[in-house]
Amino acid sequence: MYSKFGRFYTISDNITNYFLSSYQFLMQIHLKTLGCRLNEAELETWAQAFQTKGHSITQKMTAAQLVVINSCAVTQDAARKSRQLIRRIHRENPQAKLVVSGCYATLNQSEAQSLLGVDLVVSNKDKALLVEKALTELTFETMPEMATEPAEIALFTRGRQRAFVKVQDGCRYRCTFCIVTVARGEEVSRTISDVISEINALHAQGINEVILTGVHLGGYGSDNNENIVSLIQAILTQTEIPRLRLGSLEPWELNDEFFTLFENSRLMPHLHLPLQSGSDAVLRRMARRCKTEEYAKMIERLRAQIPLFNITTDIIVGFPNETEEEWNESVEFIKQCDFGHIHIFTYSPREGTKAATLPNPVSHEIKKQRSEQLHVLAEEMKQHFYQKNVGQTFSVLWEGQRDELENGKICVFGYTPNYLRVACELNVDESLENQITDFKINH
Repeated sequence: MYSKFGRFYTISDNITNYFLSSYQFLMQIHLKTLGCRLNEAELETWAQAFQTKGHSITQKMTAAQLVVINSCAVTQDAARKSRQLIRRIHRENPQAKLVVSGCYATLNQSEAQSLLGVDLVVSNKDKALLVEKALTELTFETMPEMATEPAEIALFTRGRQRAFVKVQDGCRYRCTFCIVTVARGEEVSRTISDVISEINALHAQGINEVILTGVHLGGYGSDNNENIVSLIQAILTQTEIPRLRLGSLEPWELNDEFFTLFENSRLMPHLHLPLQSGSDAVLRRMARRCKTEEYAKMIERLRAQIPLFNITTDIIVGFPNETEEEWNESVEFIKQCDFGHIHIFTYSPREGTKAATLPNPVSHEIKKQRSEQLHVLAEEMKQHFYQKNVGQTFSVLWEGQRDELENGKICVFGYTPNYLRVACELNVDESLENQITDFKINH
């Protein structure tokens, strides 16, 4: 026994706690995600939190002592893939401790806990505590080397040019096809000062573009007397980040003040506005809050301000009771919108949603046929949008390079403000990585 300030301790019981309070055990940690950009943003937050505590992030899963999975459950197929990923990781690295979070883990907590190899399940509401829980509630049989100072922080989920920043979680709306709002819970927004601090820190690390993300991004501030417009205005005035991009926004969130934000060239002229259907009757069954006429006016207004404004969207094919007439109506409206890109989802029932109980499901054959038709149309519209941009000069954020070309040069790629992926040839000894330069699109 020994005494410290008059108190007695037994070495056998307390030596471990003494060293734990004085040192940090360095671990190799592997982070994996399925699903949305919000999941990716959360991985970045966890990565930096682990690194500030002295641990290292590894891209090699089999080298990790701890693996964290951010799961998805937006569809039944996504939930299945989450289960498969958990089983595969345990099979390939059975010695690692396995922490599972995300929507699948939240909606199916008992099932997730019962999967072989899972050591800890952290629900969405406790995601902010994931790093602390993993380091305090799990027991590691073998400890790697010890360190007295935090490791150098490096961006994990993306390269050195762009970063997703999560600004809110949860959604107050209940679209009939969506399970994510159930999994994510009530709306919770970060403070503007917190978001500003993160963006400034990212910019100091060399990031030149941030993308704001959230489950219901347009609902930012519903719980703290702010709104998405005030957030963007603050970012544009209180940071020097060269490029600000917005994640998916519900179209009914765009007010007059929002449109004026694009007068600032640092806010990128690209919006992902989920339409889901071009038929008002189908939109009513989906409990969507924007009619096609209102949606068309928004697109018209954006393109009146910036002619090459890129609008991308989501479309669900084969929603219950989608008639041939409604489908044709939807296709015609989609043609009018002239989208730059469409994410196409073939509807499948999701247990726990109202849509799963609706009558008159569309047959698999018809859904497949309509999906193929829409894919052809989407590709035509994408090529049409590409052609409209040929001959234009844009500022491009260059992100990386491909393999060496046959002519001895290298091919580098980057993104225009309106989110077109472009490439150019350089000599081997040249580099544009993480630079923003003017670039004319020739073809």
